[in-house]
Amino acid sequence: MDELAGIDRGLDELLINLAGIVLRLAQPDVTGSAEEYRALAQSVHQYSICAAYSRDPRDQRLKKELEATLKPRLRIVASR
Repeated sequence: MDELAGIDRGLDELLINLAGIVLRLAQPDVTGSAEEYRALAQSVHQYSICAAYSRDPRDQRLKKELEATLKPRLRIVASR
């Protein structure tokens, strides 16, 4: 049983590290083209699937944070 718990903790740590990488890729200066955005969306989707099975609250928080990166960025436009 301890062995399975250790594997579970290891997978959670791996997911957290993966989320950090994907969050760096989500920066606007990194993901600029439509192709890069599609790759980011696919990475976020795949992470969300894996995180859905995790009981670690960090994975759930990162899942929400990553999903928020896919929401359209709003710009303020001033008119005269």
